[in-house]
Formats: sequence, structure tokens, C-alpha cells
Amino acid sequence: MTTAGFHTPSEQKAAVVALLKSIETGDSAAVAAINPDHYIQHNLAVGDGLAGFGEALSHLPKGSARVNTVRVFSDGDFVFTHTDYDFFGPKIGFDIFRFEDGRIVEHWDNLQTTAGPNPSGHSMIDGPTTVQDVALTAANKKLVAAFVDDVLVNGRMETLSGYFDGDNYVQHNPMIGDGLSGLGAALKAMAEQGIVMKYDTVHRVLGEGNFVLTVSEGSFGGKPTSFYDLFRVQDGKIAEHWDVMETILPAAEHKHSNGKF
Repeated sequence: MTTAGFHTPSEQKAAVVALLKSIETGDSAAVAAINPDHYIQHNLAVGDGLAGFGEALSHLPKGSARVNTVRVFSDGDFVFTHTDYDFFGPKIGFDIFRFEDGRIVEHWDNLQTTAGPNPSGHSMIDGPTTVQDVALTAANKKLVAAFVDDVLVNGRMETLSGYFDGDNYVQHNPMIGDGLSGLGAALKAMAEQGIVMKYDTVHRVLGEGNFVLTVSEGSFGGKPTSFYDLFRVQDGKIAEHWDVMETILPAAEHKHSNGKF
């Protein structure tokens, strides 16, 4: 850390992990990573600015929160994390923080009640955590962006197999088993129940090395939904997937006007 803030990727990652951990510990020093004069909040249930962050934390029963950040990545001005939470119940969350001049100035997140294990025995958060293939970051982001656009947004299912190494695909969605066969079975089951999952807009693609996160907006079961999908790429193919889906609050319940995305 320098006197002017957090500037290197490693400093920024450490600052974010400490800030999230402070939800559990109450460590007020970690909040210094946030710019007190300019902090834009996109969690629709939390008020804007540093005051909104503090107000949200004030509702937690003392000593009740648990925070375990399992993965942390950096992409330019952004740090994004994958965290096992317990506040007001167990949740898995992705958080994105934007840095400017060494301080956090903006935050997005997506939270889902912890579920699972899935049909293949995986949790929503287990699996590899170490970044590899940093030199391939741009290529991996391009691959994942193409997959999301082709398959999830436009439904070009005929392109699906080209993004995977056969049926070698590890799945962490709590409802879906491993492999393309598991994905196909889950989509078929949803269709039979009349449940439609639709991705309409991809708002952001962030990556570091072999990990790529996409932030998308659409609907699930007819409800406006935010989709955060984390992919691990290996040898030019998608090898693993984690996700969090969150129903978007109706406008009347928004605590600010910054929007979810």
C-alpha cells in the first residue's frame, strides 16, 4: 500500500478481500479502500455511497456474518471476487469493484441463496482458484464472450459443442450435472416444466488468465434476472462453470437510481 491508495493489482485485490472480510470482523480500517466522496452502489437493496454501505452493515446482528472469499481476480481498473457468505442466511456472491486513483469508486454484485451439491456432487464454490495462462486473457475473454452471445443470448445450440472438449465440462450450478449431457438434460427438464431461461444483454466481460466472468441481464421463469457466470478456460475450450442468478428487484424497491448494471 502507498500513501496515495491502492494502485497495483495485488494491492487492489488485497484491499477488496479485506473490505469484504470486514463485513465479518467489523474492521473499520478496511473501509479506507472506498472513496468516501464518490462511491456508486449498484446493489439495488443498498443505499448509495459510503453511508449506504454503513447503513446496510448496521442491520447485521453483531457477530453473525461470515465471509470467505474463495477467488479474486483483476482486470484493468476492476477487481472481481467469488465469495461464500453467511449474512441473513448462506449465500454465494460475485462482487465487482472499480478503482479510480487508488480507491474503490463503484460496486456491483449478484447474490444467490446457497444450494447444492449438484447432481455431480459439486458445490457452488469449490474447484480451482489459481489464475493461469495470464498471456491468454484476451483470447479467453473473446472465447467466452462468443459462447455467451452464440448460445445463451441467441440460442444457436448447433454451435454449443465447438466451445467444449467433448463432454469434459465441470458444472457448479446447483441444479445441473457435469458435461454437455448434464446441461442438455437440465435444459430439457426446464423446458418440460415450462421454465424459460433467456439472456438478453451482456453488460460486462471481465477476465484474468483462464478465468472469465460475464454479467448479463435477462429473465428466468418470467422474472427479470441478473446472471453472473464465471468460466474457466483450458486449452481454448470452456472447462468449468460457476454461476449466480438473482431476481432483479422491482423499481419501487430500489434504494438508489444507479441501476443494477
